[in-house]
Amino acid sequence: MKTIISFVMFVMFMITSPILANDIYVTQSGASLTLDILQDGENNTIGNSTTSSASTGATTNLNIDQVGNSNVITYQINGATYTGVINLQGDSNDVDLNCDSTNGNSSCGTVNAVVNFTGNSNDIDLDIGETSDASNADVDIVGNTGSDSNTVAATIDGTSAVLTITVNGDTNNYLIDIDGNGDVNGHTLVHTHTGGTADVDITQSGINDNLINLTTSGDNADIDIIQRD
Repeated sequence: MKTIISFVMFVMFMITSPILANDIYVTQSGASLTLDILQDGENNTIGNSTTSSASTGATTNLNIDQVGNSNVITYQINGATYTGVINLQGDSNDVDLNCDSTNGNSSCGTVNAVVNFTGNSNDIDLDIGETSDASNADVDIVGNTGSDSNTVAATIDGTSAVLTITVNGDTNNYLIDIDGNGDVNGHTLVHTHTGGTADVDITQSGINDNLINLTTSGDNADIDIIQRD
């Protein structure tokens, strides 16, 4: 008789500093993960610029709520399926989310990601399908009323990459790069912007199937679009 033992490792550290900030570091390895995190306050982190939190496994369901200013999310996901919602309320928050950053697992083939933010001077950076094309990516980025001076950078590599950006605010900067194998029904961007002084740079490339539906409202918008088959 043989005994088979499987291991699932989940490590999460929480550190409370004298300025009442919570630092969380996640290292998870296993078939699936459902993780819900709420941080309420300022200067909280989930990973940082030198140490990312990480989940490795077939399926990751990650929901993060941060309420306050100057919070940080740095997270790496490796696996076949990622579903997640990030809600930010506050100013000067920093999100750096990478999916399939090491190509050690199944490429983040199916992705459904939502980022909601309300506040100013936030920095949102998403990289999906970095080393292997996502076959089905649906990403929504929503900046609610009064969200000013934010930067959104999204790079999505996949055969079907649907990115929808809806932001209501002024002086925002958008850097979008969608790349991969188009045809059939790949490369879709829906961009809706309400507010003034927007700087928008969009690049879509692949084999056909490029589609952009862009609506803007306000003064002094600087928009550059590049599409390549």
